[in-house]
Amino acid sequence: MVGGVSTTEVVLGDRKITFETGRLAKQASGAVLVRSGDTMVLVTAVISSAERNVDFFPLTVDVEAGMYAAGKIPGGFIKKEGRPSDQAILNARLIDRPIRPLWPKGFNRETHIVATVLSVDKKNPYDVLGVVGASAALSLSEAPFLGPIGAVRVAKVGDAWIVNPTYDELEVSPVNMVVAGTREAITMVEAGCDEVDESDVVAGLQVAHEAIKKQVEVLSTWAAEVGVPKLEFEPKLPDPELVEKIRQEFGEEIARASNALDKHERAEVVAAVKQAVLAAWPPAADSPDPLAEMAALVRAFDAVEKEIVRRSIAVEKKRPDGRGLDEIRPISCEVGIAPRTHGSGLFTRGQTQVLTLLTLGAARDEQRLDGLDVEESKRFMHHYKFPPFSVGETGFMRGPGRREIGHGALAERALLPVIPDEESFPYTIRLVSETLESNGSSSMASVCASSLALMDAGVPVSRAVAGIAMGLIKEGDDYVVLTDIAGVEDYLGDMDFKVAGTERGITALQMDIKITGVTFAIMSEALERAKKARFFILDKMAEVIAAPRPQLSEYAPRIATIRIDPEKIGLIIGKGGETIRGMETEFECTIDVEEDGLIKVFATDGKLGDACVERINMLTRETKAGDIVEGRVASTTSFGAFVTLKPGTDGLIHISRLADRRVASVEDVVNRGDLVRVEVLDVQLQGGKEKISLRLLENLSKKEGSGN
Repeated sequence: MVGGVSTTEVVLGDRKITFETGRLAKQASGAVLVRSGDTMVLVTAVISSAERNVDFFPLTVDVEAGMYAAGKIPGGFIKKEGRPSDQAILNARLIDRPIRPLWPKGFNRETHIVATVLSVDKKNPYDVLGVVGASAALSLSEAPFLGPIGAVRVAKVGDAWIVNPTYDELEVSPVNMVVAGTREAITMVEAGCDEVDESDVVAGLQVAHEAIKKQVEVLSTWAAEVGVPKLEFEPKLPDPELVEKIRQEFGEEIARASNALDKHERAEVVAAVKQAVLAAWPPAADSPDPLAEMAALVRAFDAVEKEIVRRSIAVEKKRPDGRGLDEIRPISCEVGIAPRTHGSGLFTRGQTQVLTLLTLGAARDEQRLDGLDVEESKRFMHHYKFPPFSVGETGFMRGPGRREIGHGALAERALLPVIPDEESFPYTIRLVSETLESNGSSSMASVCASSLALMDAGVPVSRAVAGIAMGLIKEGDDYVVLTDIAGVEDYLGDMDFKVAGTERGITALQMDIKITGVTFAIMSEALERAKKARFFILDKMAEVIAAPRPQLSEYAPRIATIRIDPEKIGLIIGKGGETIRGMETEFECTIDVEEDGLIKVFATDGKLGDACVERINMLTRETKAGDIVEGRVASTTSFGAFVTLKPGTDGLIHISRLADRRVASVEDVVNRGDLVRVEVLDVQLQGGKEKISLRLLENLSKKEGSGN
């Protein structure tokens, strides 16, 4: 350590990550600068000196991803960053999830982790650096963190697994998986896959864990050398005497209450037993702190309830709602719920119900991304909502929270592999999943409901996608893997393992745990059981709709695509955009023009859209002898009439070609503004301009007027 600055590094294959402390943010409890290539993230951890009287761990994680890191100025009128982007929130969750379980029970000091992205090189992703940087910062600080942990991303290119791949390598990989863990086991997984087999997932996890162990070894050694002493903290456990009293006198009542089948009934009867416990041991009249005594009783009651439920599942193999370990709650599916939307799907599994509504839009409706990642826009979006009424509660509704953003992104990742490409289906697609009821795994229900909505709308998805949430209860050497976990099993369990995919393979997975790690044997078992459950759900969905509808909804917009010579784009745009704006108004449509000559016409009325395409064809068509076209009379002279065939192109009808008879005056046959049908007799190029001779076939204006 020179001048207060210390560095270390870890090499994984041909990738190197360096860690530095002692130069930046020295007033934080721990601060580490992490670098890979030219991507740099400063991660700080601050531990409050005061304890809070709360029954949870007050950990906050923020990611500050300023546009300066990529050498950009933010778009819009306000040239500074505002609220965190969805990507920054997802990255903050990525840091939070593997770190949160690794703290002593009852640690209640405010802890704040901030990952500030200082530089991005568009080659090396910064999100994983934030995770391992947070681990390093906590390990160097006084925090009683039970780490360090390591974190890597793995991808598969050909037959080779790559640790911490570049963006270019991720583009050609069917697997994009972020894994975090300790030396002994894996603590978090976040993955998007292109219908890969379960065996590939396990292989990727094994490669990741080997790299994680190298990181943990380096960080442990570094922390021992330059870290500060840890806070003395004894885990705060429930009073064993109170626990034993409640177990003896109320254990049977708690067991009966915990086995109520209905979620709300269970909550009511458990609450009644809790009130009975509080009434049985009220605080003494002269108690110096009656609230603390009641809080101790509540902690002891919660410990007994958790113990009874977990033992019932792990040892007696009996779930709270009476289901078998592999049994899925009753499922029902519906489509076409909302008649005027472009597609809708309702998925109900037990007391979890999600309605997804689909909207199709034009290319210009795609989301523009003003962030640090390589993706600048996206045409497929999934948004997830979780209103308080879905769990029978009241509350404020002020936009999506971090959990909702995370669940929406997970479902979007699960569905993305089956979405058709833009060339074959040139629509922007937005799905909104409304959680109407929730008793466990509404995120996976949103995957199923969204898959139904896509097929109901006629979006040509390649296959249906379903999702399932797996759980784990581990008591000593006894453990059980649970299929389709309900809310109480998630709350009192040790693992939430969400797996989504098609009949061909996995498309997304997410694992969070509350214990120090999960073995590969447990994960392999969970993946195989999830596969069986996924196939069961896909069969249920297929009974309602097995394939995308052959036609889009009658209320869905229509998009037509045509390709023109890029040199003729100016004819479509017109002077100052006059031509394209005029067509959009006339045909009630929007027109997107790409630089390569691809034109998309987006219309709510199919006939108007077809007419617009015909107009574009007319504008860009080469004029040649023999063509029969329509045009308007631009002006008349003594020797004939000039007709505008398309912007910038006029032709002359000589007075002798206005009729089969002799015409005394041009105005006897046509007038300025008339719509006429003409035949092109000759096209000559003189001085770089076309000289076009026409013959009048029909005056459409006079024909239309004669009927009035």
